[in-house]
Amino acid sequence: MVAININSTPIIIPLFIFWGALALLIGYLWRKFVGERTIKAAEERAREIIREAENIALTKKKELDIQTKETLYRLRSEFEKETRNKRKELQFLERRLNQREILLEKKAELIEKREAEIATKEASLNEKEQQIQQKIRELEDKIEQEIKKLEEISGMTREQAKDTLLKAMEQEARNSSVEIIRRIEEQAKETGNKKAREILLAAMQRLASEAATESTVSVVSLPNDEIKGRIIGREGRNIRAFEAATGVDLIVDDTPQAITISSFNIYRREIARIALEKLIADGRIHPGRIEEVVQKTVQEMEEKLIEDGRNVAFDLGIENLNPEIVKLLGRLRYRTSFGQNVLQHAKESAYLAGMIAAEIGLNPKLARRAALLHDIGKALDQEVEGSHPDIGADILKKAGEPEEVVDAAMNHHKDLDIASPYTVIVQIADALSATRPGARRDTLESYLRRVEELEKIGSSFKGVDQAYAISAGREIRVIVKPEEISDQQAMLLARDIARKIEEDLKYIGQVKVTVIREKRETEFAR
Repeated sequence: MVAININSTPIIIPLFIFWGALALLIGYLWRKFVGERTIKAAEERAREIIREAENIALTKKKELDIQTKETLYRLRSEFEKETRNKRKELQFLERRLNQREILLEKKAELIEKREAEIATKEASLNEKEQQIQQKIRELEDKIEQEIKKLEEISGMTREQAKDTLLKAMEQEARNSSVEIIRRIEEQAKETGNKKAREILLAAMQRLASEAATESTVSVVSLPNDEIKGRIIGREGRNIRAFEAATGVDLIVDDTPQAITISSFNIYRREIARIALEKLIADGRIHPGRIEEVVQKTVQEMEEKLIEDGRNVAFDLGIENLNPEIVKLLGRLRYRTSFGQNVLQHAKESAYLAGMIAAEIGLNPKLARRAALLHDIGKALDQEVEGSHPDIGADILKKAGEPEEVVDAAMNHHKDLDIASPYTVIVQIADALSATRPGARRDTLESYLRRVEELEKIGSSFKGVDQAYAISAGREIRVIVKPEEISDQQAMLLARDIARKIEEDLKYIGQVKVTVIREKRETEFAR
C-alpha cells in the first residue's frame, strides 16, 4: 500500500485534477470517435437504403411498363377483334341487302312480264271479239237469206220460219261454241304449265310462311327471360352455333318465357327442341357444349327411331326388315301429310291391306308388308330429290324387298291397266286410310255436308238422272238421261256443274266432275 504523505497533498490535488482532465479529454475524444464512426455507418446504411429503393423503384417501373404494354396489346387485340366482327356483320348485312335487291329486280321483271302477257291477252280478246262480231254478222245475213228461201219454197209464215230458223241456228251456235271452247282449251294447255308455275311460285313466296306456321314451329318454355341472353350468347355466337348444329331457325322475340323453333323438317325440329331443353336445364350454354348436346340428342333420336320402327313391325307381325328400313319407318313418325301422321297412316293401311288380302285369298303378310312400306320414300323426300314413290321404290329395291312390295311403293298413286294385285290392294287401303272422315284435318259433319251439297248441285241440272259424290267429296259423277242430253251438251253440263261448285262451295284442293252418258238398246229374240 502506498503511503500518502500529508505534506504532499498540494502536489497530489493538481495531479488528480490533471488526470481527471486527461480522463475527460480522452472520454470526449473516444465519444467523438465513436460518434463519427456511428454517423459514417448510418450514412453508409442510408446510402445503401437509397440504392435499394432506387433499384426497387426501377424494377417497379419496368413492371409497370410491361403491364402497360400488355394492357395496350390486349385492348388493341380486343378492338381489332371487335372491328373484325363488326366488319363481318356489315358484310353479312351488305350481302343480304344485295340479295334483296336482286329479289326485287326479279319481282320487277316478273311484274313487267305479267303486264306484257296481260296486254297480249287483251289484244287477243279484242281480236276474238271482232271475229265473233264478224260471225254474228255472217249469221244474220244467212238468216235473212234462209227466211227469203223458206218463204218462197215452203210457203210458211214468217213467224213459223223464224221459229224454225232460230232453233236451227241455236243448235248450230251451241255446236260452234263447243268447238271454240275445245280450241281455246287446247291453246290454254300449251301455255298453262308455264303460267301455272309462275303463279304458284308467286303465291308460295307470299303465303307459304302464313300457311305453314302451324305445322313448322315448336315453342320451348323458359324458366325466366334472363336465359334468353345466355342462349343468344356474346355477339350471337351461341344461337349461331345452335342453328348450324341443328339446321333450324331459332326465333327469340318479345314473347315472355318462350323461344320459337322454326323448320319444315319435323325430325330436325324435334332434335332441336330436346337439345335446347337439355341446355336450359344444364345451364352451361356455349358453342362447344351446344355441339356436344346436339350430337348426344341425335344419337338418342336414332335409337328411338329404331325402337319405333321395330314396335310397328312387331305389331303387324312383319319380320326380317333391313335395319335401314326399320330406321326409316321410325322416321315416318316425324312426317305428316295433310295433317295426318304418315307412320300412323302406314300402320292403318297395313291392317286394311291384310284384311282385304285375307278376304280374296292372297297372302295377308305380304299385303301388310307392302302397305306398311308404300310411303317409305316420304322419310327422305325432303332431303332427296324426286317423288316419294320413286324414292321409296329405289330404297326398297336396294334393301332386297320382294318385287310386289317394290311395285306397290312405285305405283300406288298410278292408274295402271295391268297391275299387281298387291298394288291394287295397297291403293285401296291407302285411299281408305287417307280419305276416311277425320283422318286429314276434317270433321265428320263437314265431310257429310260437303258430300250432300255436291250431290244436290249435281242433281239440280235439267237432264240429270243421278249424282254421286265419291272419294271423300273429291269427285262427283253425274249420270244423265241420254234422250235429253247429247254428247256435246254433256261437255257443257260438266263445265256448268264445275262452275256452280266453285261459286257455291268452299273446299280444299279440287273437285273432279265426271258426266256419264250411256244409251242402251235392248231387244229380245224369241
